[in-house]
Formats: sequence, structure tokens, C-alpha cells
Amino acid sequence: MATTEKHDVVILGGGLAGLTLSLQLKQRFPHLDVLVLERRAHPVPEAAHKVGESSVEIAAHYFGRVLGLEEYLRKSQLKKFGFRFFFSDGESDIASVTELGASTFLATPSYQLDRGIFENDLGGFVRNCGVRFLDNAMVREFTLGKDGAAHHVGYEHAGAMHQVESRWLIDATGRAGLLKRRLDLSQANEHDANAVWFRISERIDVNEWSADEPWLARCDPPNRWLSTIHLVGEGYWVWLIPLASGSHSVGIVADAALHPLDSINTFDKAMLWMQRHQPRLFDDLVAKRDKLQDFAFFKHFSYGCKQVFSGADRWALTGEAGLFLDPFYSPGGDFIAIANTYITELIGHDLAGGPLAMVAGMYQRIYFSLYESMLPLYVGQYKLFGDAEVLPIKVLWDYTFYWGVMCQLFFQDKLTDVITMGRLHKALAQSQQINLAMQKFLRAWGEVSKCRNPAQMLDQASLGWFAELNRGLTDKLDKDGFQARMDETLAQLGSLAAAIVERATGEHPALDGSEILGLLDADGEAGVGANSMLFAKAA
Repeated sequence: MATTEKHDVVILGGGLAGLTLSLQLKQRFPHLDVLVLERRAHPVPEAAHKVGESSVEIAAHYFGRVLGLEEYLRKSQLKKFGFRFFFSDGESDIASVTELGASTFLATPSYQLDRGIFENDLGGFVRNCGVRFLDNAMVREFTLGKDGAAHHVGYEHAGAMHQVESRWLIDATGRAGLLKRRLDLSQANEHDANAVWFRISERIDVNEWSADEPWLARCDPPNRWLSTIHLVGEGYWVWLIPLASGSHSVGIVADAALHPLDSINTFDKAMLWMQRHQPRLFDDLVAKRDKLQDFAFFKHFSYGCKQVFSGADRWALTGEAGLFLDPFYSPGGDFIAIANTYITELIGHDLAGGPLAMVAGMYQRIYFSLYESMLPLYVGQYKLFGDAEVLPIKVLWDYTFYWGVMCQLFFQDKLTDVITMGRLHKALAQSQQINLAMQKFLRAWGEVSKCRNPAQMLDQASLGWFAELNRGLTDKLDKDGFQARMDETLAQLGSLAAAIVERATGEHPALDGSEILGLLDADGEAGVGANSMLFAKAA
């Protein structure tokens, strides 16, 4: 009879979420016995066919600073030149439309990730630190322990069945969601969008799309190709993401009602769609058609989850096994970082004999609150994507909310500090209310906007307050300094909200900004001067 191995933690899934969690656990608790079971054989191909190639500040901080991989990221992945938008629907001349982005690198880094290279290297990192990482291991059965009992997992590896038991069981199986399916935890949300994506084994450089010298000189360095490029139009965006392997990732993400999936769900259909909506990209891809590496699509990709952490029964979900918002703004890596941090803290509480059920409930409420704060950024907002007046203001607002609230909590290690989070509850709830009202107001503005699309650059780096908000993410703050920072950034959100209302209602007096203004305190009163915080108006 085969013996049953015993482990402290078994992680189902050895992709980005599972491997980074195992690394974080071993770095925090060197004597912890961690087993990771991954169904795919390693090494996986470079330019692996996965969403999640563009990281933003929380994920970049997690990979770089929390996990100690900053030098690796600089040497083996690509430093991202921020987000960059071109309002180029139906246009062949990219220099003749509005460009939104930074003219130079902002201070806090983020990265473009070749997921194949990254996950292969992570596999080596975790093995080197003592994690038992088994690739080509197929989970065949599992039983969740109840009332303190151990979890049991049966898996097949090297042609043989193996049985293991563990105190903790973590689901990092992505959309397969083994625990989620077993426990019926799936939860739909209101965001109805689809995505198709593929890789081309050659660089796509938008600077090659124009010979206009002033346009080429807008950025320093001139390497626009290092950005996550967004080619936008009503109801959709197209991403261009460079990978360290030399491949380029291309995706179309679209509102299901405005651009049905069956119009883009093969490469040939996607090409016909791009010929109509993004003709310059179409021309580039025609010349690279023989470099196509893969193609896939997701229908209704956005979803929530009823529960992600159980302190009573010692299981948890991380990454796409739990919830997923949207590729826009690249939040997937952020929610991996946050979930993994909570799981690590829960296991730490367990090792110390702490009150698991209560703490898990607190962490889950915060985690779901962050998800609920981000979801309104997407629901019903894709129609705005072709509006070169409203979308840049929305992006400015969304970044400020993200850097000013979410990033501050993560960078300053406050998300697991239940006392601090409790003290901030009222202010955070108010910021969430203002955000909801702002997203509603932006949709209303989009209904009456004149959608001007001049050949200009809206340079995020030229907004001093915005660049400083990004730079300040890495400041090390004590308790008083953190409170002062939160007071400052929440007031800044109020001022920005008032400036947006002032700008929009100045041109469209029938717009109603009273809901937003009614939520603002004295620091966010209208009349702060929109021109001091926003981009100059289009002529």
C-alpha cells in the first residue's frame, strides 16, 4: 500500500499565482513544507499563451521588492514605458490622432512579462529555496478536510498515483478553479466583455508607422514599443505588448454588445475586423502573418467569487481561480499579489496559533472591497473608449484612485493591518462612493461629448502632481507619515473630482455633477481650477 506524504501546504497549480505564493511562503517561513503540483511540463514555451503579460505598480512592487526579484526583472524582462493610448479607430495615420501617455518614464517601475520565461525561472527559484515543485503532475482527486482534519490530494506523476495530505490547500489552478467548482463559489458580475489574443514572433513598433518627425520626437526615450499600447475605439481596445523573447502579444478586448465575439473569434475574422477598425495595425500584421504563433479567445472573461479564504478549514483561492476583472489596467497581477499576501499572513497566524476564522473574514472583506471598488471602472464604460476627450480624463481619474488609494495600502503594508484598515474604513468607503459617482458621471459625459480627436499628445508626465503621485509610491512612511499621505491623496481625489465636474459642466451645463459634489468635503469644493489638474482642452 502506497504511503501518504504529509506537507504543511499543498498548492494546486504552478503558474504565476502558485509559484509566487510558494516563493513568498518559503521566504517568510523557511521551515514550511510546501508542495506545488503543476499539470504542464516544464520548461513551458517562451511567449506562453497567457493573459497577464503587462504588470502595473502593485504587481511590480510585489515581484520586485516583496519577492526580491527586482534585479532579475531588470535583466530578464522588459521595463514598461507605461500605458499609451492612440484614438486611432479607422485611421491609417497614427500621428494624426490624440495620443495619451507619458513622454518619459515615470519614477516607479513596472514591467512587461514574458510569462513563459518568467514561470520557467520562477520554477527554478522556488526549487532552489526548498519548495517541492512537481511539473507534469495531474491532480486526479482531492478531499477537503473539515473541523481541523487534513486535506487529501491524489495526483498522477511519472505514470504513478501518489497520495498526499496537508494542513493547508491552496487553489491556484486558474480558470479551472478546482476548489471553486467543488464548493460552488462561482459568481457572475455585470461586466460583459470578450477577448481574443495571439502572439507574433517579431517586434511590432508603432514608431515605424509614421515618418512625422515632431511626432517621433514626442517621447524621450523614443521607445514607444516598450509601452502597453492601446489602440482604442468605441466599445473596444486593442493591446500591443512586447515580450522579452522577441515576440509581441496582440489582443482585442471588446464590449459583447458592440463587437460580438463571433466577429473576431478566429485569426482571419480578427484581421478583417482590424482592417476596418485599426488599418495601420492590419497592414503591419499582413506583413508578419507567417509569424503567427497562436490564437485563443475568452468569452465573458470577468467574474467574481463567493469566498476566497477559509480560516476555519484552512483553504484559499488565488489568482484567476478566485476572481478576474478585465485586462484593461492589468489588475490580474495585483490581485495575485494581494491574495498571496493575505494567504501568507493567514498561514503565519496559523503557525502562531492565532484566531484564523476571524482574521480570514476580515481579509476577505477587504479583498472583496478592492474588487468592488475596481469593477465600476469597467462596467458599462467601454463605449467611452473611442472618446479622445472623456477617456483621457477617465484614465487620469482611475490612475489617481489606484495610485492614491490601492497602491498606498499595498506599498505601505497596510492591507493586513486590520487596525489601520478599520481606522480608514470611513474614508475608504467615501472614496469608493465618489468613484462610483464619478464612473456614472463619466458615462453621462460620454453621451454628450463632442469627441474631439486632434493630433496632440496628452502628456501625463507634464502634470507635476500626477508624476509626483507616482514617484511617492516608494516612499517609506511611518504611522504618522502614512496617515498624512492618505489624507493628502484622498483630498487630491476630491479636488480632481471637482475639477472634472467643472470641466465637463462648463461645456455641457445640463450635466449633473451634484452627486459627486455632494460627497466632497471642503478640500474638494468646486472651483479649484480644472486647468491646474487636467490636460488642456482640445481646440
